[in-house]
Amino acid sequence: MLNWIQILEQLGMVLLVGGLIGAEREFRSKSAGFRTMILICLGSWVFTTISMSIGHSSDDRIASNIVTGIGFLGAGVIFKADNRINGITTAATIWATAALGMGIADGAYTVVLIATAAVLAVLWMLSPLETVIDRINQSHTYRIVSEYKEDLLKEYERMFDDCHLRYKRLKRTKRGDSIIGTWYAHGSEKNHNKFTKMLMHHPAVKEFEF
Repeated sequence: MLNWIQILEQLGMVLLVGGLIGAEREFRSKSAGFRTMILICLGSWVFTTISMSIGHSSDDRIASNIVTGIGFLGAGVIFKADNRINGITTAATIWATAALGMGIADGAYTVVLIATAAVLAVLWMLSPLETVIDRINQSHTYRIVSEYKEDLLKEYERMFDDCHLRYKRLKRTKRGDSIIGTWYAHGSEKNHNKFTKMLMHHPAVKEFEF
């Protein structure tokens, strides 16, 4: 069982690690921010510490249940918006923060500090690289509503080709005097912008979304 000095020492580590990671998430206005990350780190530390004091035979069982519980918590921050899946990075950060809390309870301070630095480096330093990659290759689902004309959808697909966008037609629907086409396309941000400008000036297009 830990003495008071060890408890305060580990609690300080929990606040430091959870606070640093939480501050980065809070700065980026993510759903799991400063207080959430501290509480996740604190909770996993408490569960692991108590499991170690209960008995060695149950250590791995309680630790594995922490991982399972954190998985459900992480799933709660993942959502779909604007044809994209958001929150996966925050969910992974929750999972990593819980692991760091378990490491603090085990007394593996060196590993925890190195891992915390690695987590912050990934979240902070690799974000600009992710932005560059996203500009080079973006994916959008286009839904275009137009006046019904023969071979109009093929005309849109020629526009995809002209804009150097790789595409796949997902669905087409005729509704009254309108035809609705849906495509999944990916390419650079510049090419997507070029395609949307062409749609805005196309006389047959009633509305579109992506």
